[in-house]
This record gives sequence, C-alpha cells and structure tokens, in this order.
Amino acid sequence: MDTRTSEMTVAPALTALLIDFIDYAGVFPPASESVETAVKNYIAYKSSNHAWILKRFVIGEDKLTSIPESLDGSISLLSESDQQRAGAIESKGVVKSASHPVYCEVALNDLENQLDAIKSAGQFAKIRMGSVKPDGIPSSAEAAKFITACAKRRLAFKATAGLHHPVRATYPLTYEHDAPRAIMHGFINVLMASALSWHGKADAESVLEETDPSAFSFDSHARWRGFQLNVQEIAIARRDFIHSVGSCSFTEPVQELKQLGWLA
Repeated sequence: MDTRTSEMTVAPALTALLIDFIDYAGVFPPASESVETAVKNYIAYKSSNHAWILKRFVIGEDKLTSIPESLDGSISLLSESDQQRAGAIESKGVVKSASHPVYCEVALNDLENQLDAIKSAGQFAKIRMGSVKPDGIPSSAEAAKFITACAKRRLAFKATAGLHHPVRATYPLTYEHDAPRAIMHGFINVLMASALSWHGKADAESVLEETDPSAFSFDSHARWRGFQLNVQEIAIARRDFIHSVGSCSFTEPVQELKQLGWLA
C-alpha cells in the first residue's frame, strides 16, 4: 500500500507543511519509552496512513547497538561525531568532517556567535522549544529571535521538545496525572512563523503567540490572519529552512490535527 495516498485527503498547503516533518523521539521524556517499544512504534508508523508526516527515528549514541540495521539511514543520532548508520546527527556543537546533515543545538543566550559558527561549518541549527519544567520553555520572543536570526543567515534548522500540539495553548508537560501545566508552543505556529519569516512576510513572534486555531486555515494556500503562503513557497521554506521537529509522540500530533479538522 502506498501510505502517501492519504495526502490526497489533506489540503495541499497543509500537506506541503507537514510532509516528512516529525522526527519520532519516543525514548525521550516525557514519553520515555523503551528502545524496543519505540522501534516497534516507528516501524508501525512507517506503515500507517500518516507515514508521509514521519521523518527520522531519534536515538542516543549509547543505544545505537540496540537499533535494527533496517533503520539505518532513517536514524537521527544524538552524537558529537559522525556515524555511518545515521541519516542525520544532532549535536551540541559543530561536528568535524561530517558526511551527514548535522543539527547543532544552540544556547539562546549566545545566539549570534553560535549561528555564525554553524553557518561557517556548513551545518544546521537546532532549537529546544520545550521542557518537562515550565521554566525550560523558551518564550515566544526568544524563539522568534532564533528563527529570525536563522532566516537572516539563510541557515536551516530543526526544532525539538514540547512540540506535541498543533497550536499554542496550556497543556500538561508530562503524561503523569499530576503533571505541571504551562503554555507550550504549537508546531503549526512554528511552521507558519518559520515559513512566513523565510519569505519576509510576517513577524515570527506574533505567529508563535497565536492561540486561536481558527486564525490558521489551509487549502491551496496556508493562511495566518492577513498573511498567506502558496504551496511552492511552503515547499521552499521546508526544503531550505525548517527541516523537521522532534517529538516523543507521533500519535498525539496526528490525533490533534484530526480533532481540528485539518487531517483525515
């Protein structure tokens, strides 16, 4: 079965935004699944009707020997060195002599110097957008500063952590019954803020701050309030700017997109 046929029931602009978008990171908090469970989940998701949204399998270098060879090339590996089995590397700094795409996580208090070094190395940036603690979540202003600085440099990036939900709102930070709650960034907000910023069409912070799902709409264009992007503009922004987001859940983003009526 061609799992990408499900794209045909989704608005073209939303398809362009979401295709190959979620890097599944099930072993990481708050899901904290076993490696065995996460691998089984990823393989099942790759055969599902929404496989077109799924991208890589995120795992730490210390667990790489537990990952079946069938996933080679689909792995986004947390490592400070290049690895043959990986499809991409996620690091804390520039990786020397890398033959795979490298996403270097930046500290938001030293943004400019880090982004310059990443750009000079021909690698990509990475921003942490969430946490299991409220004070670990960057503000919209901080996230917008990162997006704008990357757009200015024409530097592609990925985002990770806390991006389980489409639209910004208050949510539990973990799956425990007494979990702390906080305002979390929405991945649709992040996508639209990034794509609009790439094309110089809107202020990133205002898009990130949006909490009304009805402010977004999708058909042959993706729209946020008075701004819009056509499919070609979205495809360019996805190819050249916002590559993916890491999420410890794949089912949660899919189910919430369905609840909003955006995904079949």
